[in-house]
Amino acid sequence: MYEITVEVNGMMCGMCESHINEAIRRAFPKIKKVSSSRGKNQTVIISESELPEDEIRKAITDTGYEVGAISARPYEKKKGLFGRK
Repeated sequence: MYEITVEVNGMMCGMCESHINEAIRRAFPKIKKVSSSRGKNQTVIISESELPEDEIRKAITDTGYEVGAISARPYEKKKGLFGRK
């Protein structure tokens, strides 16, 4: 699994976060999770495989937001209480 962090500029409210999340879900229906934070100016995507950077940029810029740096790294699900997943 991969954690993809996208710098997004222009988010001002919760609806902005929702618009970006929905755009990512539409562009990549098989992703595991997406969350955006206007305070951190970023969107984090959890996916089984790496996603094409140009398609991520297009999905977000088409909603009217500015995309900065994109980084991907391997992701391991955090273990819960007593080491259970």
